[in-house]
Amino acid sequence: MSDLPPMTSVKRWLVTTNHKDVGILYLATALFFLLLGGVLALIFRAHLWEAGGTGLLTGNEFNQAVSAHGLLMVFWFLSPFAAGFANYFVPLQIGAKDLAFPRLNALSYWFYLFSGILIALSFFQQGTFAGGWTMYAPLNVPTYTPAMEATTGSNATVLALLLFVFSITLGTVNFMTTIHRSRAEGLGLWNMPLFTWSWLLTVWMMLFAFSALLAALLLLSIDRLFLTQYFATDQGSGLLWAHLFWFFGHPEVYIVFFPALGIMFETFQTFCGRRLVGRKWVIISMVLVAVQSFLVWMHHMFLTTINLEIKTLMMATTIGISLPFDLMVFALIYTMVKGRVRFTTPFLFSLGALVLFILGGITGVFLGAVVLTYEFRGTYWVVAHFHYVMVSGVTALIAGLYYWWPKITGKMYSETLGKLNFAVYFIGFNLLYFPMFLAWETPRRVFDFSEGMEIYHQLATVGAFVLGASFLIMFYTFAKSWISGPDAPDNPWEFSRTAEWAIPSPPPLENWGGRPSYASGRLEFVEDSKAATDGGVATAHGEATAAETSHEEEHADHASIWPLGIGFGMFVFFLGLTGMTPYMIDFASERGLEGIGTAAETNIMYPLITVLGVAILGVTLFKFGMEEFHAPEMAIAERWPFEGVGNTKFGVWVFLASDVVVFGAAIGAFVFMRLHMGWGNWETIPFASWPGLLNTYVLLTSSFTVIMALVFAERQNKKGLLGAMGATLLLGLTFMGVKAYEYNYKFQIGEYWWTSIEHSVYFVTTGLHALHVILGLLIAVFMIYRIISVDAYLEDHRPVEFFGLYWHFVDIVWVFLFPLFYLM
Repeated sequence: MSDLPPMTSVKRWLVTTNHKDVGILYLATALFFLLLGGVLALIFRAHLWEAGGTGLLTGNEFNQAVSAHGLLMVFWFLSPFAAGFANYFVPLQIGAKDLAFPRLNALSYWFYLFSGILIALSFFQQGTFAGGWTMYAPLNVPTYTPAMEATTGSNATVLALLLFVFSITLGTVNFMTTIHRSRAEGLGLWNMPLFTWSWLLTVWMMLFAFSALLAALLLLSIDRLFLTQYFATDQGSGLLWAHLFWFFGHPEVYIVFFPALGIMFETFQTFCGRRLVGRKWVIISMVLVAVQSFLVWMHHMFLTTINLEIKTLMMATTIGISLPFDLMVFALIYTMVKGRVRFTTPFLFSLGALVLFILGGITGVFLGAVVLTYEFRGTYWVVAHFHYVMVSGVTALIAGLYYWWPKITGKMYSETLGKLNFAVYFIGFNLLYFPMFLAWETPRRVFDFSEGMEIYHQLATVGAFVLGASFLIMFYTFAKSWISGPDAPDNPWEFSRTAEWAIPSPPPLENWGGRPSYASGRLEFVEDSKAATDGGVATAHGEATAAETSHEEEHADHASIWPLGIGFGMFVFFLGLTGMTPYMIDFASERGLEGIGTAAETNIMYPLITVLGVAILGVTLFKFGMEEFHAPEMAIAERWPFEGVGNTKFGVWVFLASDVVVFGAAIGAFVFMRLHMGWGNWETIPFASWPGLLNTYVLLTSSFTVIMALVFAERQNKKGLLGAMGATLLLGLTFMGVKAYEYNYKFQIGEYWWTSIEHSVYFVTTGLHALHVILGLLIAVFMIYRIISVDAYLEDHRPVEFFGLYWHFVDIVWVFLFPLFYLM
């Protein structure tokens, strides 16, 4: 499928891979989850009208509403809303025709949508997760916590978050490849628009932060579905979760805020009529924050048993990370001082975001001090500070919606309604959250409080409904614009500075009439086809040769149904898994395990749904791999510092970098738990070292056969290629056979993954590696089929090389696991 239906067709939105369409889908879906999370907030704020609650919710329903509100807003609204703007405008700002991998972009969206549907369904599966959005252990597992039993709804919440992280991983690979390798000629990194800069740093942070969260969620999912003990022991389980979660969680603050900051930079430049003051230093400051964001996570853990020296170090890094933000704030203020401010709706929201962020930052200083944290942690001071920071980002994102609405829709809106929207929004927000500073002694996530605090909570509840009304005004403003608003010019803002304003509103499917170029120092559109009509050589300024021109003008596809199919298959598979815990409890109980509580009963529908999901995934992944889909690379582009690496190879390297963090977190969990128990007290689980040694030889040999496969592909030797790939397949199967023998030996003597924490760590870590081997074997089978059926990889050997990169990575991981689990 390559032809894209018209925008009025439902089919268009099911099959599109075009970055602008996907951006619109992200924006619309994120706004839906904003409404869902907002309704939950209004419900529990109404319950908080009086001390002890109004009776609107039961205790467990209150916990569910608060937990789901936090999860929906942080994960399903904030980052995806920013991703919608990035999908739409980053390719336009850098001069690209689309993202590097359009089908992966669509797949990322469908994973996001179906993950949101899964968490919405959790309310109807005995109740959603009720242990808070941070999911602290042991409240996140059924063991020892009867009130948090393993309902299918709780499982659905965890698995929905896991699917969401899959979406983020695909998007990260795509954006990093696009920004680093698809910039228009002459557009160096320093000269990129500030919104694109903010998004580039965002995806760099996402690469490492969400990989850590992925590892944590994998361990949590296995705890809940297979009854392992990572987060259910007295051997540091609570600390382990906190380390894994907050290593993700604090960078997530900047992951959320950086795109909003980029929008603030763009709108301040446009509506102050001048370039941002200190632009170079602002970029350097953002880079410093991105790096430092991974060095402050333990300030969320000041009340734990971490020693004082480390707490003091984390307090210093927390103070240090505020300094680059000071520079950015002053840059925005000086831009206003030196410019001529135009108080349009986008600028008002951006200015409001700056004011809220300053208040949030100042109140956060208290939480960065170890001593004060003992007083403020777990109170409404944290709630107020958190929302002043996070919702300042929301405020800037709304500024972005008003700023880019004319470009997306081709329609203008009423400035009067827009300014009314801002006034109601700003009053409602401060009426909601400022009283929480005054009621700071109220414990968070609790609906009982002292009588003297009641007036503050009532003011906050009134503010919540005023804030909710502001969104009704916003939706009315945009609906009125869409239906009857005047047509927008290509550039409605006099001093806009970025490339999206140089093309029609809304932009055409292929974005550009000619090739964008900054080679002359300003944006121009080059007609390459005229430069090489006689088949001549390249002209000056890097213009295309005839071969490059034909490649550049190769037809790009914009439609595929298979991303939707894969997304649906993953949804069905995960939906089936939500109900598998009762079966595992029965299985384990028959083998002596006791003390696991569950509110769920076995239901044959869940295993059937799981099998159906696997079948759908098998078919759709195969079709996805067989589909002829053309997404040509830009013939002429700025690619520093990755000129010598193709798009796909670069994407594979980025994916493997994320996988390094996943395995690093899993191995780090092993080291942490073993140190906590006492290194010498840890029981070695494998019955002997020889199976591990044998498998080491097997995998190292398979790396050699993969190299031979690449050599044969380069020589266009089909028989040799088939033989080398077949040998790799057999060696991989041999590895799995030895691993199955090891596992079966333990089962025969009554030892399973739930027997002890040592067993859990051994089975899960080596099982995670085995899963990677299985995925590699499935890819190898598909490649062998392609070689036999269509003589694949003889003309283009690169897929064999990419498979080799993955397979070598899997082998290297085993080289680390072997001594850790078999020799130490």
